[in-house]
Amino acid sequence: MVKNLFRFSVLVVIFSLAACNLNKTATPTAAPTLPPADPPTPPPITHTVIPIQLPEERTNNAGDHDSSKSKDNEEAPGGDRFTFAQYERPFNANTMDVYFPYLDIQDTQTFEDDLWVYATIQLKDRAGDGTLAGRYAMEIDNDLDGRGDWLILADHPTSTDWTTEGVQVWMDSNEDVGGTSVISADEGEAPNDGFDAKVFDGGSGNDPDAAWVRVPADIPNMVEIAVKRSLVLDGSRYMIGMWAGSESLNPALFDFNDHMTHEQAGAAMRGFEIYYPIKALSELDASCRVAVGFQPNGSEPGLCKTYIPGAPGEPPPPGGCPPNPNCFYGMNPDCSCIPPPPPG
Repeated sequence: MVKNLFRFSVLVVIFSLAACNLNKTATPTAAPTLPPADPPTPPPITHTVIPIQLPEERTNNAGDHDSSKSKDNEEAPGGDRFTFAQYERPFNANTMDVYFPYLDIQDTQTFEDDLWVYATIQLKDRAGDGTLAGRYAMEIDNDLDGRGDWLILADHPTSTDWTTEGVQVWMDSNEDVGGTSVISADEGEAPNDGFDAKVFDGGSGNDPDAAWVRVPADIPNMVEIAVKRSLVLDGSRYMIGMWAGSESLNPALFDFNDHMTHEQAGAAMRGFEIYYPIKALSELDASCRVAVGFQPNGSEPGLCKTYIPGAPGEPPPPGGCPPNPNCFYGMNPDCSCIPPPPPG
């Protein structure tokens, strides 16, 4: 009797334990957390066509105003006419008490060969830290209508060897640079989007060798830019102008005088009392455009002031530059002669 009772007790315990196990729900095991996969490494950019030396003969040249001579007076007395897209503003906004020598263009030159169009931009000096701490660009007008077609922009160049780093090429895909009235300021803000298509960026694009920049080792305050003719030119005739700026040199804001009013932009000359000093548009300098591949007649929009000889005995142009049938003067304040480009 006792043995049977013991067996019955054991069976009760066994069945109870089995029932408890049947009622338990298995706890799922969490999947291990894997570290995020590294993004694929883009293949390195391989360059096959690199500029070498600039040609010996330049195709054109234009001097520019030296604002260092008037910096103590906190103005740029020459070269700044916002209404006509002429900018001489290598100063800070509102007070004009900080002068940026690395944004003050002194001289520009153009060169070309069968493969490249070259531009040189000589600045007054480097920044206090010894760098060219700005953006530098050449603007190409292919059809001579005053509307820029291409902008080749180099950001903070440092290398003394040719490099694509920091170089961008922009185009105006819808031909609205310049707004309604080319060169001259439009009334109100323009609806255009400036240079709107970036076709090259630091070697990325259809052609990794399309555009380059360097700072020549023997001229540390100069920027040299090269761009392939096959990318930017439609023919052998074009106009080209140079730019220096900070973040103000924004491709989307061309032309600048169509995107803001004179009151907003200000003026660099104390004589323009209503607008002085510079305000929204500061830290910017631009050279006038020069002709390449053709003899200009002087009416091309944005062209440097050009002396075209007339009848014998014609008086010199304003400024006292003597007539010379073999050259024109551009914006050179010292009347230095610029030989005309070869006929094209």
